[in-house]
Amino acid sequence: MLNGPEILTSAQMRAIESSAMKSGKVTGAELMERAGCAVAGQIRLCWPRPGRVTVLCGPGNNGGDGYVIARVMQAAGWQVTVLGLDNPSGQDAADMKRLWLKMGPILPLTCDEVRRCDASDVYVDAIFGTGLTRPAEGEIGNVLRYLGNHGGSGFRDRLVAVDCPSGLCLDSGAVLGMPRRHRNGAPHASLTVTFDSPKVGHLLDQGPALCGKLVVADIGLREWHETGCPTPSTANLIALWPHFASPRTRDIKAEPTTRMLEKSSLRQSHKYHHGHALILAGGAGHSGAARLAARAALRSGAGLVTLGPPPNAMAEHAGPPDALMRRPVQDASDLMALLADRRITSVCLGPGCGVDRADTLLPDLLASRRPCVLDADALTALAARKAPLDGLHNSIVLTPHQGEFARLFADLADKLSTPTYSKLDAARDAARRSGAVVLLKGPDTVIAAPDGHAAIHSAFDIP
Repeated sequence: MLNGPEILTSAQMRAIESSAMKSGKVTGAELMERAGCAVAGQIRLCWPRPGRVTVLCGPGNNGGDGYVIARVMQAAGWQVTVLGLDNPSGQDAADMKRLWLKMGPILPLTCDEVRRCDASDVYVDAIFGTGLTRPAEGEIGNVLRYLGNHGGSGFRDRLVAVDCPSGLCLDSGAVLGMPRRHRNGAPHASLTVTFDSPKVGHLLDQGPALCGKLVVADIGLREWHETGCPTPSTANLIALWPHFASPRTRDIKAEPTTRMLEKSSLRQSHKYHHGHALILAGGAGHSGAARLAARAALRSGAGLVTLGPPPNAMAEHAGPPDALMRRPVQDASDLMALLADRRITSVCLGPGCGVDRADTLLPDLLASRRPCVLDADALTALAARKAPLDGLHNSIVLTPHQGEFARLFADLADKLSTPTYSKLDAARDAARRSGAVVLLKGPDTVIAAPDGHAAIHSAFDIP
C-alpha cells in the first residue's frame, strides 16, 4: 500500500480524543488549549502585525477553541471582538468562556452583529466543527448563510476556520442542507486549521473550495490512534499526492578492503524488474489517448512499455518517445500470443480503443487473470455486458468518471445525491461489490480496494 498522510472520519477523531481523555494523561481542557493556541499561532504567521480579529464562537467544543483563540490573540496585542452564544453545551467550553469574560465581553452571535464588525478584521469561524451532522437552524443558520453568500464574499480572504468551515460535513465534503456541489450556506475560508489529521470532508466534494489552505496541527494525540480509533482503522485511508513514485535503485557491493571502482561489483536493476506494461491502442486516428497512457506508464516507473495498436494504425505510433515499443494487436488471438510472455506484468485497455475493439479483447483479457487497468471504452463495453462485474478480480483497476460509474453502479451513484453518502463511501462499496480496485475520478479522486483500504487524491496538498 502506498504511504501518505492518514485521514480520519469524524467518528474516528472523536474516539481518539475520548481514548486520550480516558487515559488520564490529558484532559479535554488541555486539548482545547492546545487547539486554540495552534490556531492563534497560524493566524499570527499569516498576519504578523497585530490588528483586529473577530471570533465567532459556537455552542460546543469548537466554540471553546474560539474562546482560547480570543485570549491568546488579545495577549499578543490584537484588538479582539467575540460573538458568542449564551449557553455552551460542554463543561470545557463553559470554562473557556468564563476565562475570556475576565478579559472582555461577548456580543450576541447574530447576523446584525456580524454586519457591524469592521470590514478589515480577520474573522475566526469557531461555530461548528467536526461533529455537525445536520443543517444549522435559527439565527445560527442565518449567520452561516450570510457568511456563505454575499456577506462572506467581502472578507473570505481573511476568514480562518477552526477544524472546518461551519456547515461543511467532514464525512462527505458536502454543505449540509444544500444540493451536491453547492458552495453557498457555508463560509469560504482562506485558512482552515484542523487537528491531528485531515478529515475526509476536507478533501472531497466542496471541502477544498471552502477550506482554502489546510493546515494540520499536532495537539499530542498520536499515541491513541491505535487504541482509540474504531474500525476501519486509520491505516485504511490515506491521502495520496502526485509525487509518490520512488526512484529506481541500484545496489553497489564494494569489497570492504578497497574503494577502487575497478574492484567493486556494480549491479543495476534490470528493466523487467520494474514491470512491462502493454497499452492496447485503438484504430487509425485514435492514437492520442493510448500514447498518453503509455507516457504515464513510463513516467510512473515502468521498466518497459509496449503499445499494441491494430496493424493499420502502427504508423501513427512511429514517433517519440523512443522508449516505447510497438507490437500490432489485431484481435484476441494476437493479444493472447503477446500475453504468453509472462514478463508482461500489466495491461491497459480502453483509452481511445473504441468500444467494439474493447468488447472483442475484454473476455480473453479477463480470463488471463493478468493485472490490468480498464478505462474509457473498456468501461463502456463492460457496462453493456449482461453481467458487467463477472470475471473481475482484485488485480483489476476500474477508472470510471461519474458517468461511467453510474452505468456500472447505478444504485451507488443514486445514493451520492444524499449529503451524508460520500464519494469515498461509493468507491469503497463499488470495490467490495466488484472485487476490483476502483479509481473514481474527479478533482477529488478516490482509490478504493476491495478490503476497504482507500486513498484520496484531492485538489490540494497538505503542508
